[in-house]
Amino acid sequence: MWSQFSLGPLTIHTYALCLLAGIVAAAWITDRRLRARGAAPGIAIDIAMWAVPIGIVGARIYHVLTHLGDFTGPGVDPWAWVRIWEGGNALFGSLLGGALGVWIGCRMSGLRFWSFADALAPGLLVAQAIGRLGNYVNQELFGLPTTLPWGLEIRSDAPMFPAGTPEGTLFHPLFLYEMIWNLIGVAVLLFIERRVVRRNDALLADGGTPGAGLRWGRMFGLYLIWYGLGRSWLESIRIDPTSDAPLGIPANIWTSGVAVLLGVAIIVVQGRRHPEPELSVYVPGREPEDEDAGNGATGDEAEARKADKEAEAEPTATEPEADTADADASPVDPAGSK
Repeated sequence: MWSQFSLGPLTIHTYALCLLAGIVAAAWITDRRLRARGAAPGIAIDIAMWAVPIGIVGARIYHVLTHLGDFTGPGVDPWAWVRIWEGGNALFGSLLGGALGVWIGCRMSGLRFWSFADALAPGLLVAQAIGRLGNYVNQELFGLPTTLPWGLEIRSDAPMFPAGTPEGTLFHPLFLYEMIWNLIGVAVLLFIERRVVRRNDALLADGGTPGAGLRWGRMFGLYLIWYGLGRSWLESIRIDPTSDAPLGIPANIWTSGVAVLLGVAIIVVQGRRHPEPELSVYVPGREPEDEDAGNGATGDEAEARKADKEAEAEPTATEPEADTADADASPVDPAGSK
């Protein structure tokens, strides 16, 4: 299994490459969606500089806290908790840490937090789908034994291989199930979003007042509901012998339920707070100084628009001179001026 390979003196871990590929994909998709909504090009990258490292730390902390038996006790390497390349990065933890990083990045850039979250939602599912390939090469995230033709064979020396299970046993490939679930989620979220946009466009064309659509956090709320529902049933058949299980229920199932409830709460609360359309992704007063930058224009486009504006302004600037010339040319009766 290609879990790692050497490149000169460096050891490259395939798991890390999968995570990086997912991050790049999410950042690219989010940036395109934000630019289409009037944000400056590259702003998603700026915010990702905060969200990604804090998200990785959050992912590891969550995993350690839900698998304390693997990281505490006699004979346990105290530095084991930092070796993230060996696997053990919880997605729910990355969401919590990443949210903090996004909040910091948005505060610094002037972007609305919920505007970024809505733009991120589809890209986040794509990133998670790509990242799950890392679970395959690390021989983790598999379910109960199965006789189905797509069953996954796990090495008997893999850390998660259940004790007492015969070698060659096939297991449910949960990483694959989640990849499929996430990619379907991308299609579902984008389909709903487009339907809502078309409905609002029709209302506007008929002289009506369009609604808020899937803005103000609603799109991200749908993401939480979709992912929470899928993750809950996947966790119910997952083999994770060292995971903590309050009341006999795995920790990730509890967190999945919280994610669903939080998604519903966001949609309801934000729907009441913001029934109006979202006119800008920026906090009032924090819009880009260069108007063309906020419209996603390239350098050439911005220069062209600037030249057009200057050309339009030239006649206006000469009008007062023309008026003055006309006034000088007009005969004036000194008597009439009294």
